[in-house]
Amino acid sequence: MPSLGRLHLITDTRPGRDPLAVVSAALSAARAELVVQVRVEDSATDREAYDLARRVAALCAPYGATCLVNDRLHVALAVGAAGGHIGADDLPVEAARRVLGPTAVLGATAREPGTATEAVAAGASYLGVGPCHPTATKEGLPAPIGVTGVRAVARAVDVPVIAIGGVTASDVPALRAAGAYGVAVVGALSGAADPARAATELIAALTC
Repeated sequence: MPSLGRLHLITDTRPGRDPLAVVSAALSAARAELVVQVRVEDSATDREAYDLARRVAALCAPYGATCLVNDRLHVALAVGAAGGHIGADDLPVEAARRVLGPTAVLGATAREPGTATEAVAAGASYLGVGPCHPTATKEGLPAPIGVTGVRAVARAVDVPVIAIGGVTASDVPALRAAGAYGVAVVGALSGAADPARAATELIAALTC
């Protein structure tokens, strides 16, 4: 598995957003510390997901940044991404690992120690843990687990824990102290007036 960056950017493809511009800005600041998780709306076609993922992978390559595809593992394979990330309603981790192969990066979502250890045993390379705080970027999420929940998961596993859900740069020190390896963000970058500056602030908090 390639080394994993600490700042994960999840693409925001809602109307009015420009995911490629945000990815480009974040890459200029975070470089190889950036992991871009290509996520599209459920209504998007596989062709739309493929086109976005292909362009994101091309942007990441010169920086040595990691490109992953959320949910649609066949798209990850089609564009030559480093791997994928799956949620609770996607393929089981063991099945996803068979699809991607033994060396790919495979992220799985977890919010409590039991499911976290099961996901790691089944082949997850890292865990997306949360939501930490309330967030409006995705509907139907469970209640936030806070820093305490992140700490419980981090203590239970030996793979990187990526905290997600309403995370900003000011949250990073507490999350890192709780054992999080890194953070995943949507709005903190896609909603920023200056995504490059926002990425710089996040990276500084993650690597200090």
